[in-house]
Amino acid sequence: MKNIIYGTGPLGYWVMKTLADKGESVTFVNRSGNTDHILPNSVDIVAGDANNSEEVYQICKDAKAVYFCAMPPYTDWPDNFPPLIKGLIEGISRTEAKLIFGDNLYMYGSTNGEPIREDMPYATSGHKGKTRALVANMLLDAHKEEKIKATMGRASDFYGPEVINAALGAMFFEPALSGKPVNLIGNISQPHTFTYIKDFAKALVILGESEEAFGKAWHVPSAETISTKELVQIIEDKMGKKIKVRVAGKFLISMLGLFNPMVREVKEMMYTWEEPYIVDHSQFEKVFSSVITPHEKAIEETIDWFKNEYKKHN
Repeated sequence: MKNIIYGTGPLGYWVMKTLADKGESVTFVNRSGNTDHILPNSVDIVAGDANNSEEVYQICKDAKAVYFCAMPPYTDWPDNFPPLIKGLIEGISRTEAKLIFGDNLYMYGSTNGEPIREDMPYATSGHKGKTRALVANMLLDAHKEEKIKATMGRASDFYGPEVINAALGAMFFEPALSGKPVNLIGNISQPHTFTYIKDFAKALVILGESEEAFGKAWHVPSAETISTKELVQIIEDKMGKKIKVRVAGKFLISMLGLFNPMVREVKEMMYTWEEPYIVDHSQFEKVFSSVITPHEKAIEETIDWFKNEYKKHN
């Protein structure tokens, strides 16, 4: 039986690689049915829309697991995320497939620097966080009602090979490698958990293969929480040169947000960059075995990818 992966972005790509390396058969799903990546022989790709429950059923009817690693455009979550999940649930409910959902931490809102745990309430006040809370409740309620068998892995801000649209994505590594100033936001001296994209993917596969994972959310393992400034210092050490950093605070983000919808969305999440943002993954570690990639190794792999592979795709 196949594994289905919705979303061919960085998380979907590394879930695919993790499964393929284990000898698993995989079907990639995105809206176009195309990808720029060269896929292993055990992997194919089809076009599909998770909003359409019949399409979901037809694609997933013979699957053993469905990994959902997609999302609507960042500015369109409140309108587009709930119907997407509704179609997904309705389609999968007609199959025997398990659902593993790649999630983030927005639903908790600010914890005032306290480590973020799975048992914390969904206390967000922002519209993106509320949308994530709604989606999580839709999935867990569907599990409780025995419509589907679902679990979710939640990660903090991630980085790594294939990760373009992130704080430590192309907008950081391109200028850093070119000797130009890089832009960051918030207080870069505060501790901030970063998740390596490959570790995120491996954790989702562990959850998908573990019966005890279903019916709850799990914070996926991340390397030691250090400050963004300390992580930049690791990048400097691996690159062998200094990086000039420009930092934007809340006021500047607010002003820029008047003219740029994407920047306006970032304003809601500024608390994650202004206070300690520490993710507790002890629940995962107590139940599952996992190998966490140290930041030093993860940064080396990320720099190598941006030096070599990123140029081929751009």
